[in-house]
Amino acid sequence: MKPANPDSIKKIVTALASDIGPRPIRRPEKLKEARDFIRDYLENLGMAVSLQPVIYKGIEYHNVIASSSGMDPLSRRNKAVLVVGAHYDTVASTLGADDNASGIAALLETARILSSSQLDNVIFSAFCMEEPPVFRTKNMGSYWYAKHLKNIGQELMGMICLEMVGYFSERPGSQKYPFPLMNRIYPDRGNFIAIVGNLKSKDFTLTLKELFKKHSGLPVESLNAPAIMLGIDFSDHWAFQKLGYKAVMVTDTAFYRNPNYHRPSDLPSTLTYEKAAQVVDGLAGSILDLCTPGT
Repeated sequence: MKPANPDSIKKIVTALASDIGPRPIRRPEKLKEARDFIRDYLENLGMAVSLQPVIYKGIEYHNVIASSSGMDPLSRRNKAVLVVGAHYDTVASTLGADDNASGIAALLETARILSSSQLDNVIFSAFCMEEPPVFRTKNMGSYWYAKHLKNIGQELMGMICLEMVGYFSERPGSQKYPFPLMNRIYPDRGNFIAIVGNLKSKDFTLTLKELFKKHSGLPVESLNAPAIMLGIDFSDHWAFQKLGYKAVMVTDTAFYRNPNYHRPSDLPSTLTYEKAAQVVDGLAGSILDLCTPGT
């Protein structure tokens, strides 16, 4: 398996954040631009791509759902599948380089690396709406997709949510936590990637963590906790957990590390693309191990 390309990740982040710009729910034309960019990218990889309509206040948005197997990605498989997803919208105040162009870039680079494997049990999903005013509600694009999976009776191995994976810091004290005592257990530098989920998803979290360590030299930490832990379910994995699926978030920890969160300063120039590529290396290798029979 070839390593991820930092330049490819940077180009995707730049296309979304700089070329398209802010992608809030009140700018459906910008979400359409982002949707079309993602769809075209995946189709150019030879993937089968479907647009799932998501209706909010009378306006139609779309999730972009893709599979390298050639099957309709919205159809039911007679086996458990792994869903890998990220949201492509932003709040109005930011270009959203880390939140969440970095997650989409990691999704697309992982899809590129794995496209030749033609895995029929992996679905790549770009969700149209995650940010307020739909945040953590049934109006999220990810909830619409998770509900679709539940309705067709699709079994999942689990869901991996990519939420801000591009900001890293070696500065002492750059990593914060929701509870003070956590800094005695976890690093005080924001130089790692985190895999977090609810208590039901603990085995899936630990499996993914061990596989990630096998395929990437980037430090990785994990945490499973109830929703009282602020931020533990602050992304699209929330929707899958609500519908009973095991789901985790792969993240640079967002506002616990990145001072540019939801601000105009969330720019492509603030990200570390070599480390984002290490995230993709760990992710792609883990997915291949999880989804290839006999491994």
